[in-house]
Amino acid sequence: MTNSKTDIQTTTSRKKEAVVLEQPYIELYEQNEETIHIHSASALNHGRRKAFEKFKELGFPTPRVEIYKYTDLREPLGVDYGLNIKRMNFPVNPYNVFKCDVPGISAYLYFVVNDAFYPMENRKSHPLPEGVIIISLRKASEDYPELVEKYISKLAEKHVDGMIAFNGAFAQDGFFIYVPKNVVLDRPIQIVNIMRSDVDFMANSHNLVIVEQGAKAQVLVCDHTVDDVRFFSNRVTEVFVGENAFYEHYKLENVSRKTTEVSTLLIAQEQNSNVLGNILTLHNGITRNNIEIDLDGENCETYLTGMTLSDGRQVVDNYTSILHNQPNSHSNEKFKYILDEESKGGFTGRLFVAKDAQKTLAYQNNKNILLNHTAKMRTKPQLEIYADDVKCSHGATIGQLDEKAMFYMRQRGISEKEARMLLMYAFTADVIDNIRIDALKDRIKILVEKRLRGELSKCEGCSIC
Repeated sequence: MTNSKTDIQTTTSRKKEAVVLEQPYIELYEQNEETIHIHSASALNHGRRKAFEKFKELGFPTPRVEIYKYTDLREPLGVDYGLNIKRMNFPVNPYNVFKCDVPGISAYLYFVVNDAFYPMENRKSHPLPEGVIIISLRKASEDYPELVEKYISKLAEKHVDGMIAFNGAFAQDGFFIYVPKNVVLDRPIQIVNIMRSDVDFMANSHNLVIVEQGAKAQVLVCDHTVDDVRFFSNRVTEVFVGENAFYEHYKLENVSRKTTEVSTLLIAQEQNSNVLGNILTLHNGITRNNIEIDLDGENCETYLTGMTLSDGRQVVDNYTSILHNQPNSHSNEKFKYILDEESKGGFTGRLFVAKDAQKTLAYQNNKNILLNHTAKMRTKPQLEIYADDVKCSHGATIGQLDEKAMFYMRQRGISEKEARMLLMYAFTADVIDNIRIDALKDRIKILVEKRLRGELSKCEGCSIC
């Protein structure tokens, strides 16, 4: 790469023990506000100043903030990252360095390098159905301003969260997906986020997905890193699912241990819609996933599952919030963790049932396996119910591998290492089974088995994992 710290904006050098973490970014924004606006999606500029003022008020979240009590971002936020606010091109062709090895997935494939969307002209692909749009948010703001402005930031601006406010101040682009009424996509959309730089680098992006009435879409987001530097990504994705629409969102994280990732997924469902979310963390550094799903119509169905495999000093914290705002809807949530060595896991799951949301069915479960005494798991399932005619439950368990099952398998000639792997794989099976893309499900099974055997979990043929 040719980019250096002289090519991209950085926060000023800091004495970490003395400086307030927010101040360099406040100064960077105030000194470059016009530049940020000029090189941004116009739709993001409308609320940028308001988001910046909110960020100045809230600051970065610390473990003293209740919903971030299991996530400590102070050390990674103390790094002097570069930010590409002038939108310089990074010298990489992602279509050459990334070759997805998921046989049969045959997806509509797109890339985001750091926080810049790469247009489809660089690839050979299947033609999109009529009316479907997959482009950068910046181009969407230019070509479809009324459509973008109808939805952009409508979910994000409701949140009192310093990372979302920071994103609102600094995000300049992202991807835009639009599936019009009654269009059913015959193959998944795959978005590959690639982080690459020769200096420590931060990327902020804002993504918008609109699935209109009666439409159906499957979106697979894969996160990868290149280069041996420290990365920080802060991505916000807003998804609007129309009446009788079907939407599936898969997030697969497979990044370096030097990467810190904060990912916020906000979904709004209209009546009779169906949403599946599956959050898979196979290899990472520090990860914080924020997921909120609003069931804003009757007869909605929501399935939210997740799986984390961690070792070393990896940290994964999932914060979820499912809000039943209307009656006669159903949600089912399940997250599972396998933690080894000195890794740390966190899970906070909130189920909210509004006063008028009668006949709600809502279930939540978090199960965790600690492979040794140095791994740590913190879990906090929550029910907040204001209706009286509902069926809701939640539960959490933390334990070790079943010694009786281990003994049974050893008695039948299975080695201890293989028995441990088989038990761990069986533990994750019901999360993997919630993947509705058959080719992806088969590939994830292989990746999980590799990860559980201690091998580097990556797609064969992918030169950047």
